[in-house]
Amino acid sequence: MMRIPLLLGITLPLVLAGDYALLFLLPLGPLHWKEIMPACGGDNQSPINIVRRKSQWDKDLDEILFEGYDQAPPGRWRLLNDGHTVVLNLGGAPAAEQINITKGGLHGTYQALQFHFHWGDLNHNGSEHTLDGIQYPMELHIVHINSKYKTISEAKGHPNGLAVLAFLFKVSDADNTNYNTIVAALKNISQADNYVDLASTFPLSNLLPDMPLLSKYYRYKGSLTTPNCDEVVTWTVFEELIPLSKSQLDAFKKMLYFRKMATTSRMTNNFRPIQPLHSRKVYASRDATISSCSRLAPSFVIPLFLYVLVGLFSGPS
Repeated sequence: MMRIPLLLGITLPLVLAGDYALLFLLPLGPLHWKEIMPACGGDNQSPINIVRRKSQWDKDLDEILFEGYDQAPPGRWRLLNDGHTVVLNLGGAPAAEQINITKGGLHGTYQALQFHFHWGDLNHNGSEHTLDGIQYPMELHIVHINSKYKTISEAKGHPNGLAVLAFLFKVSDADNTNYNTIVAALKNISQADNYVDLASTFPLSNLLPDMPLLSKYYRYKGSLTTPNCDEVVTWTVFEELIPLSKSQLDAFKKMLYFRKMATTSRMTNNFRPIQPLHSRKVYASRDATISSCSRLAPSFVIPLFLYVLVGLFSGPS
């Protein structure tokens, strides 16, 4: 078996070059990233398990303002297999300046840069975040940069540098036709560095749940989920799930491959495991579910039941 120092000598240059695919495949795996990049062992790492009953309601977390999400920007979008996920870059004028988020407890304006996905394999789910310990089939991340900063490198130097919107998926009986363009393009980007220019752009809102449902979300401070694991991300994890059929989900798991090593490896389980919350707090928006169970507590139901019985049998006075 390779010893850790030897693996460090192999993987560290790849991480510094931005090639994370091998880190999902090598024996060390994501659980040992902190041995390669110490920042990945920090106290504010992502993803996390969100325990809804322990989240704190925050009156300042009102509806997020999605600017430009309902419009198809001019130009073309390029869908890329970057060796460890499928990514669509939104950056570059004029699209990036037209798509941004404000309000919802965010301080300032955040411009959309790109979106990408994380998933499991044919037999297991693969979302990065979990709700009450439940892992979902897939997760969509829409990455935004604080408009104060001009580059990603600059943004990574500030704790408020990035804001990522996270959406979880569920299996539906029917295809989600809003994802047809992306799913159909996967066969053309099976290998790392393959890309395809989409015939046209589309409103980002097409990929999301109905906008009125996006007032339910959870907020916490965390990190990027790939090395260098920079702790510069304001995370927003939405409660409403995106439906996708099993055949659509399976397309991600069957058609794509990690960056080639000695052998070709199918791109599956490209998610980072849950990280400790430590002393951080998770905040719930005004409309979010704070308890995972909507039933009345027994301490309330039993006295109420006895009160009703007494009323039934005591009769009129």
